[in-house]
Amino acid sequence: MALAKQREQREPMGKYLDIFVGWFGYRLDDWALLTFGTIANVLVVALPVLLAVAMIVWVDRKVWAAIQIRKGPNIVGPFGLMQSFADGLKVFLKETIIPAGANKFLFLLAPALSLIFGLVGWAVIPFGEGLVISDLNVGILYLFAVSSLAVYGIIIAGWASNSRYAFLGAMRSAAQMVSYEVSIGFVLVTVLMCVGSLNLTDVVLAQKNVMFGFNGYFFTGLAPMFFIFFISALAETNRTPFDLPEAEEEIVAGFQIEYSSMSMALFYLGEYANIILMCGMMSILFFGGWLPPVDWEPLYMVPGIIWLFIKMFFFFFCFAWIKASVPRYRYDQLMRLGWKVFLPVSLVWVVLTSGYLVFFGRLAS
Repeated sequence: MALAKQREQREPMGKYLDIFVGWFGYRLDDWALLTFGTIANVLVVALPVLLAVAMIVWVDRKVWAAIQIRKGPNIVGPFGLMQSFADGLKVFLKETIIPAGANKFLFLLAPALSLIFGLVGWAVIPFGEGLVISDLNVGILYLFAVSSLAVYGIIIAGWASNSRYAFLGAMRSAAQMVSYEVSIGFVLVTVLMCVGSLNLTDVVLAQKNVMFGFNGYFFTGLAPMFFIFFISALAETNRTPFDLPEAEEEIVAGFQIEYSSMSMALFYLGEYANIILMCGMMSILFFGGWLPPVDWEPLYMVPGIIWLFIKMFFFFFCFAWIKASVPRYRYDQLMRLGWKVFLPVSLVWVVLTSGYLVFFGRLAS
């Protein structure tokens, strides 16, 4: 009798809860399924990205070593593959030191934001047709917005550290990112005019057999825009030769000078996650994403995700190659390149691209 009475009391509550949840278009069971499904999708992408970050740090160091005729990491694990994990364990066991004059909450929030903004962009990256967490119709705008938010982690770190060097590095980073985001925006406009969609899957499919049997806008008149995007991506991720926000000779270590242990490691994780994201964007926007380089039937036997990873690895190799061989720009050279070279060229190319598409009737609807 007592169990029956309790059941009667619970049933109206469950009924009203189902009605309340139903207002939003889902029942309670649907909400649970949707939540766990979303978490699973996020983990399926986020965990491999974090593992890839550890691996590309090893690749980065190996490329530098090869260019400088050194061996690089080769002690921890086979071929030194476990070196990144050993370094991660080392910084995890170190003490987090917070300066006395720092804003503690913002000081600890900044590195977390840098990593979060480096990971959330992967939500719209398609690894194949249908292999994407969220196939947004405005995927390109989402990526552009996320990449723009990355600067906040650096600015907050510079301000919260209560250090002149850190604040100067943060201001440099803000000016640098804003300068090169303008050019990246115009590069995206040229791609959008050719595709007629903001969806990244549509962008990839539009590049199939785009010219002479090649897959990818790089093989068309958009090749100059790719080089602008590539160099702007170096500046956007504070990568050499545009690593002025942390120039050792001028401002010691810039915005991360006061950071240690895991808080410093989070900045590195966020930086490399952003670099991989930019490599993925270049592969999708200009080299056909998961499509093979040539529209030849036997090449489609290779899974599309393999083609995407090969292209991303090639671009990351170029990032590492440049870091090991190109000297750092002066700050005035950096600003001049962004505002006096890339901005006018990208504007002219937008006009030329739109004129070509309208004149030949190829403007996507």
